[in-house]
Amino acid sequence: MTNILITGSSRGIGAAIATALDTPENRVIGHGTASGIACDFSKPGNARDLWAQAVDALGGEIDVLVNNAGVFEAAPIDLGDDAWLAAWERTMRINLTASAELCRLAVKHWQDRGSGGRIVNIASRAAYRGDSPAHWHYAASKAGMVAMTKTIARAYAKDGILAFAICPGFTMTGMAEDYLESRGGDKLLADIPLGRVAMPEEIAAMAKFCALDAPGSMTGAVLDANGASYVR
Repeated sequence: MTNILITGSSRGIGAAIATALDTPENRVIGHGTASGIACDFSKPGNARDLWAQAVDALGGEIDVLVNNAGVFEAAPIDLGDDAWLAAWERTMRINLTASAELCRLAVKHWQDRGSGGRIVNIASRAAYRGDSPAHWHYAASKAGMVAMTKTIARAYAKDGILAFAICPGFTMTGMAEDYLESRGGDKLLADIPLGRVAMPEEIAAMAKFCALDAPGSMTGAVLDANGASYVR
């Protein structure tokens, strides 16, 4: 039995990942769902509380951590100084700092029990390509997540701890739909050679592979899913 904690599992990519991993061989605890654990990542310390509750709910063991929770909120540069900084810090705390807290707790958990585990971080194409002028903070948070994933992979492979990052482009979630509409959907889609955005189930299939089946030698890998809108 594999015990899995997934953050941001109430909708979109997170809900699709939870569905993909919810099999008789796995026990899944979500965050932000009616059957899961409530947690506001904008508040310092709450990620630690979520981890403790999840460990307790899963009988003292977590084998896989999937960091998917995040926000995508505009912060144009002509906001007032205090408002712009508040938006930056909120996005960094939710998208990066909370994920870092959970990764740290997961690594220590697996070191203490003397067996490995897996981390799957859902980042973004923005980590490499950047994002709109109103989303400096979002791109920076996702770039930080990629760098963190690589660092964890390099540092703890010797302990059997594997880490992967997935970088979706636009994905058909409510968040993506709003953005597509605001940016003139047809023009934006023209920049995607595949001709469409990704579906949550596609990202979930990648996350499931990383969480359960990816070979150890893949640790540190960053997987793209953007319809060839950004290739590297």
